Amino acid sequence: MAHAWADQRWTLGRVRLPVAVRLGVSLSMHGVGELLRRHGWSCQQPARRAVERDDAAVAGWVKETWPRAKPPRRRSGHGSSLRTKPSSR
Repeated sequence: MAHAWADQRWTLGRVRLPVAVRLGVSLSMHGVGELLRRHGWSCQQPARRAVERDDAAVAGWVKETWPRAKPPRRRSGHGSSLRTKPSSR
């Protein structure tokens, strides 16, 4: 919150900014990750699901919205493996 972010996640990009401001050093994302590992920091993930998670809403989204968002499956059958060449049916 002190760095004007709405949440408390510290991504490599977010860590990179205070390092640049306080130390005057511009590091790459890989460099920030190596620096953090060298000082004993590791990636953290929640040990359990969020209490607010609504499994029924997730199941509804997967059933209704996801099929519309997925790309259509390619037809199986004869044709050319080159996309620029029309099939020879």
